[in-house]
Amino acid sequence: MKIEPRTLPGFMELLPNEQIKFNNMMEKIKKSYEKFGFLPIDTPIIEMADVLLAKAGGETEKQIYRFNKGENDLALRFDLTVPLAKYVCEYYNDLSFPFKRYQIGKVYRGERPQKGRYREFYQCDIDIIGDGELSIINDAQMCLVIYNTIKEIGFDNFTIKINNRKLLNGLFSQLDLNNKSVEVLRIIDKIEKIGKENVIKCLKDLNIEDKKINEIIEFIEIKGTTDEKLEKLKNLNFEDELFNTGIEELEQVVNCIKIFDIPNSNFMVDLTIARGLDYYTGTVYETFLNDYRELGSICSGGRYDNLAEFYTDKKLPGVGVSIGLTRLFSKLSELNILNEKEQAISKVLVVSITDNINIAFDVANKIREAGINTDIYLENKKIKAKFKYADRLKIPYVAIIGEEEEKNRTVTLKNMETGEQKELNLDDAIDILKN
Repeated sequence: MKIEPRTLPGFMELLPNEQIKFNNMMEKIKKSYEKFGFLPIDTPIIEMADVLLAKAGGETEKQIYRFNKGENDLALRFDLTVPLAKYVCEYYNDLSFPFKRYQIGKVYRGERPQKGRYREFYQCDIDIIGDGELSIINDAQMCLVIYNTIKEIGFDNFTIKINNRKLLNGLFSQLDLNNKSVEVLRIIDKIEKIGKENVIKCLKDLNIEDKKINEIIEFIEIKGTTDEKLEKLKNLNFEDELFNTGIEELEQVVNCIKIFDIPNSNFMVDLTIARGLDYYTGTVYETFLNDYRELGSICSGGRYDNLAEFYTDKKLPGVGVSIGLTRLFSKLSELNILNEKEQAISKVLVVSITDNINIAFDVANKIREAGINTDIYLENKKIKAKFKYADRLKIPYVAIIGEEEEKNRTVTLKNMETGEQKELNLDDAIDILKN
């Protein structure tokens, strides 16, 4: 009896050509993060359950993979933020603050797999953590990193939408809805997916009176340019201190974004952006590709007052964003809009059509010494099969060594896309491969 080879639902596996595209996208994100001084960390996939679940609850806790090994109660990480909180507390004395970190790694959630949603997926996170305090300028810098990263991935037509949770919480205080603020935030956060009418219905289900629902809807639908929206918010003349702090913070972030030369077409204030997670306390972000709104937000996050309140008495405020890489790659592939051209690891395949394989090894080594990824075909097959191998792996060039090339100390370099081939000395061939 043979066991059927199969992959669990909700886990993505790619063929090599697709994996190369995935890795290239990941590398672009990593380089963009490092360009702004973010430092790499890597935390364990498995953590002690009591550490990982310190802040969990509700639906999150139901989705966690948890198991026992010996006497240890263990769990798989469900995001990269909780492990960051543990990490900062554990290594507090060894870190320099503000601590700017990035982490790219797999996380696990036992939710029902469906199209575009996975049980195992990569997240690409950045966070800036302060010791006691953290300047609001960092919230604006986060927009600059998002802007640069989405450009690096290959998109120009996108919008970073920003808001401030203090505005929404101040509004709820004004409407005497503090006891329902978390539920209301989660409902507002779904407006992009479920639409205005369903938001109103969900708010009614919370037994909120119509007058207050109308005020919430009027507030989140404030129209105009970013500057006009800020002016309209000020003109509301709310007496709530939290609300007015939110306006000040949002205005500071907008002013800094302008200083950073992010085009007006790539950011806006959107009062519907709420981020349903209850630990956000200030600026919140969501990023959309304007030509592919069906993807939803591709980069989200926000400001939180205290990253590690369950592990330490120290106040560690922070701001961060995350790109769900697995979901983004899957959706872009599905829509056939990936801007990745490279589909091969090797730039050239060296093949010999004589019995002397030693020269082929010598040529391959010299090309590698020039910093060019090089494969060599070792099987005793006809030249047609060797070309087919290169073609299937999307290798752009084949360096052919036959009797004439051996005698002349040359290679015949074939461009697999155009079919053009030339006999060249090795240095000239290397110059072509470097371009």
